Amino acid sequence: MRIAVVGAGAIGGFLGTRLSLAGEEVTFIARGRNLAAIQAQGFRLHEEDGRVQHARQVRAVQEPAAAGAQDAVLLAVKAHQVANLLPGLRALLGPRTLLVSMLNGVPWWYFHKLPGPHEGRRLQSVDPGGVIAAAIDPERVLGSVVYPAAELVEPAVVRVIEGNRFTLGEPDGTRSERIEALAQVMMNAGFKAPIARDIRSEIWVKLWGNLSFNPISALTHATLGDICRFAPTRALAAVMMGEAERVGQALGVRFKVSLEQRIAGAEAVGAHKTSMLQDIEHGRAPELAALLGAVIELGAIVDVQTPTLQAVHALSELLAQTLAQQHGRLRVEAA
Repeated sequence: MRIAVVGAGAIGGFLGTRLSLAGEEVTFIARGRNLAAIQAQGFRLHEEDGRVQHARQVRAVQEPAAAGAQDAVLLAVKAHQVANLLPGLRALLGPRTLLVSMLNGVPWWYFHKLPGPHEGRRLQSVDPGGVIAAAIDPERVLGSVVYPAAELVEPAVVRVIEGNRFTLGEPDGTRSERIEALAQVMMNAGFKAPIARDIRSEIWVKLWGNLSFNPISALTHATLGDICRFAPTRALAAVMMGEAERVGQALGVRFKVSLEQRIAGAEAVGAHKTSMLQDIEHGRAPELAALLGAVIELGAIVDVQTPTLQAVHALSELLAQTLAQQHGRLRVEAA
């Protein structure tokens, strides 16, 4: 299978390296030092068990047009980056190309083929002006929930922290031939790739933690363990998750774990910095729209109040705006 990985970061590198070693024809869409390193040496993967795998046959290009039409495109970038990628992304899409959405948070296609009064509705928070929906045929899209934790330790080198499960799902919940074929390709590469009948409920389970712990960590510079063990922030996360749960339930989402179980799971991860805290520390734009803004917008659609989510969102947006204006970053260092 010809597979383009858009976003050669931690998750993209993990996916592309394993898929290449399994015999798939992988092309990374990358840039800068990462692009140069992949072109020079391929991609190295430090597995969770300590093994080091080296995919020498991967290809890397900066312009998608150089890769041409693919069988599948794995979109492994931040949600707010998708709109800027659209001009080049079209070059990867042939008549039958699958676009696998591996984004955190609420995706732009959330209401595509969702039965009910909101089917086909567009979310302004994650697709301002509808530019993504206009550029990408929603029939191409497969959903995915990314569970592994990994980090890009240097250009073209990824270290897996834990996990190898990527849940897949059709927006309409069917078990199609195309999703079964992709799941098999993923499993051949050593991944767990279960096919969900309700991909949106799977998205919400991960989103539930991301919408609370990520902004709290960005504002406090605390790890997951610290947030969960400090009673006031644990309580704040629970209030935020409770508001989000009511929004999800109003949209027909089924939460398979309890709120306390989800918090306990985050606490068990321990001294881990969330991706949003890492973004703040490195001066990168945080994923606020897909993780918080979209849930607030969904709350307005289903008439569920989200005052705590809105307050934390406002504080986080101001922090992001301040850092962007100052071209700065913010981290806690020993005095």
